[in-house]
Formats: sequence, structure tokens, C-alpha cells
Amino acid sequence: MTLLELKDVSVHYGRIEAIHNISFAVEEGEIVSLIGANGAGKTTTMRTISGLLNPSSGSIRFEDDDITKLKAHLRVVLGISQAPEGRGIFPGMTVHENLDMGTFGLKTRANVDESFERVYTLFPRLAERKKQFGGTMSGGEQQMLAIGRALMSRPRVLLLDEPSMGLAPQFIKQIFSIITEINEQGTTILLVEQNANQALARAHRAFVLETGEITRSGTGRELLNDPAVKEAYLGVG
Repeated sequence: MTLLELKDVSVHYGRIEAIHNISFAVEEGEIVSLIGANGAGKTTTMRTISGLLNPSSGSIRFEDDDITKLKAHLRVVLGISQAPEGRGIFPGMTVHENLDMGTFGLKTRANVDESFERVYTLFPRLAERKKQFGGTMSGGEQQMLAIGRALMSRPRVLLLDEPSMGLAPQFIKQIFSIITEINEQGTTILLVEQNANQALARAHRAFVLETGEITRSGTGRELLNDPAVKEAYLGVG
């Protein structure tokens, strides 16, 4: 079942067109990866899906609903949540308080308790540090916190923007293992990631963005073996 669909979406910053007529769909249960160079339009795409940017043209559908003009906070209620590039945690709040900020839209205390249990099970390190201030944690721990906070609203689609950025290798491996586990638990994932090897290896399907346009698509394995993708993004000549 198609859960999320973009059709002919363009976004402008003033007179500058950041993405041009992009169309793609995310099926329920998938990991879909967007790869591309800096400035290709990946983060713009994610911010447009989450409602932080308005498209200049085109439409966005979630299940059977047109959400093109829906406010960002209402998209969270609907089932779309984002862990943004740069993490965006609250440094002066504890781990537990940061996670609690992600419970927006949950209707019952039982739902909130279940979300805390899920996140602390996925991220035992956060459970150990629930009273620690977010700003005193390592980059890898802060990334776990950002993903955990996005999961607190129990999203149908989880948007992950550059989850491995700036992390040590041991944390990168751990973050991607957890992303796979989250997907196996039933959460659909749209992943933007400069670590193309990891992104494509985990993806059911993937798209290449270049200067605001989708130039290639296929399964993760197909793009891993595409000579042009290898040369441009995987460091293989």
C-alpha cells in the first residue's frame, strides 16, 4: 500500500528553485533512501514532507489524504515524524524531557508509557542517562535521542535526515542497525543519508537527487551496483 506520495513537487527559496517536479512514492513497510551531493535538495524534500516548507507546485498525499497544505504539527498527529539534520535536541533539558516533547498528539497516558518503553528498549543508553542533560551527551548519543524523540509520537512514517552525520564509526554501525530494527518493527522509513553505502545497503528502494531532480531510481541493490552511482557516491571509479 502506498503510504506517502509526492507528485510533481517543486520548492523555491525566493527565485531559486531547490527541487524541481520530483515524484516518488513510499510503500508501507519500506526503507526508502534518498542520496545525493550537498545542495541536491534532499533536506528540502524532507522539510517539505514534514510541513516546514511549502511546495511551489505539486502535491503530497499521505494514504488517501492530500496533505500539501496541512500544518506541520497536524502531520505529526497524522503519523509523519522527523529526526532532523543536526539533531535539534534541547540541550538544557534532560533525556527524558526531550523524549517527552515527542509525545505531542498521543491521546492517552498508556500510549505515552508504551512509547517510552519502546524507545528505552531500542536505546538502552538513553535509559541509563534519562536524567542527563541532552547537551552534555556525545554526538552519537544525541543522535539516538533525536531518533527516539521522533519515535515517541508513534509515527507511520519516520523521516531521518543524515542520521550518521559527524558520528564515530562505531556509532554509525549502531545507528544503522537500530534503523533496520525500527523498520522490522513495522515503521516505514524515508532516509536521507550521505553515507551512500549504508543507505543503499539498507534500502528496499532508493532515489538519486541531483540539482533538485531525481535522476536515478531502483532497488538499493541495483543502485549499489550502478556504475555511475559507484563513481559519484561510493568512491569506486
